[in-house]
Amino acid sequence: MNPRVLCVIADGFEEIETISPVDLLRRAGAEVVVATIMPSIHVTGRSGITMHADALLGDVMEQDFDLLFIPGGPGVKALRADGRAAQLAQRFGGQGKYVSAICAAPTVLHDAGLLAGKHFTAHFSVYPELPEADKSERVVRDGKLVTSRGAGTAVEFGLALVAELFGNEKASEVSAAVMH
Repeated sequence: MNPRVLCVIADGFEEIETISPVDLLRRAGAEVVVATIMPSIHVTGRSGITMHADALLGDVMEQDFDLLFIPGGPGVKALRADGRAAQLAQRFGGQGKYVSAICAAPTVLHDAGLLAGKHFTAHFSVYPELPEADKSERVVRDGKLVTSRGAGTAVEFGLALVAELFGNEKASEVSAAVMH
């Protein structure tokens, strides 16, 4: 059975940080469900690109997934206010499953209490809130926690997620296929 990934977004999601990892994970063979907290499956990113999510978050929250993926962008504010992404992060972390976030989304993991004592990175815009973030690494793995800095690191981040779920050989294969 292929690994299942839950990607949670809201209006204002960062398109590159969402699409690149989802694409790479799907190329590797993962089943990725993009779910939104919005009332409609039509979700508009920070750059005005409208995407059709696969599901409303409430319809898939109780399903079994192997990895939680939270993209960044201004939509992180809505995810934090909603609270369900942090609840999912707590649940995944408590079950020993993978939890991943990029850009401003590590703040959701902070809300969930998952960053204390962990090595992680984030976008410079959230350094005031997350002063212990690694400011030099582009992608940071600490156990089942995977974080990254922003849109410019989205492909590396996506390949790191592929490596976690499928191994380094599959990540190299996908990397070569996209000429990374």
